Amino acid sequence: MVQKMGIEIRKINKSYRKKAVLNGAALSAEEGTCVGILGGNGSGKSTLLSILAGVQKADSGSFLWEKEELFSNEKKRTEVIGYVPQGNPLMEELTAWDNLRLWYDKSHLKRELNNGVLAMLGIHDFIKTPVRRMSGGMKKRLSIGCSVANNPKILLLDEPSAALDLICKERIGTYLTEFKARGGIILLATHDVQELELCDSYYILKNGVLTPYLYDGDIHHLVGRL
Repeated sequence: MVQKMGIEIRKINKSYRKKAVLNGAALSAEEGTCVGILGGNGSGKSTLLSILAGVQKADSGSFLWEKEELFSNEKKRTEVIGYVPQGNPLMEELTAWDNLRLWYDKSHLKRELNNGVLAMLGIHDFIKTPVRRMSGGMKKRLSIGCSVANNPKILLLDEPSAALDLICKERIGTYLTEFKARGGIILLATHDVQELELCDSYYILKNGVLTPYLYDGDIHHLVGRL
């Protein structure tokens, strides 16, 4: 039997002004799976994902991919991780095309727009639109498109479909399903019931502690735990 590879997050701690935001956060995930990270506003979900992405530094802990420590290997982390934060990371004055050209060479970009991930996300529909004139859904799809330029193995998504319409949610959901099918790993911070269906396992982050949760479709029980 071939052992599946994956990620392991060990005992991540983070405090701000002596207040613990993350207290020994730990989880693991195999390739081809999506882990839902659930929690109320201010619970630390965004902090955890930004630490894993290398935007912030943990006070302590480790992040292993195929048994290789990513916190100490910035080059490898950049190669294997795609990160979509909750906010807008795009260049507002540039068009979709120009933002994408910061991440893709021209031939690669054209291929992806014609028959690839960018086509799946529907970015060709607004390729000449400046970011400042885009809807929230357009910005989120473009952010995902930029984040996967290097064909990452791990996607860190912070509420990717928050406040989006059903068409945008469907496009993002379709892409994430394809990403998993190719063996990718997704860590998904979400409040969205539709996104919960993409997940293979769940954790609740509360009072700085990350705890496994068995979600059986009972949203009322889940809300009571947050």
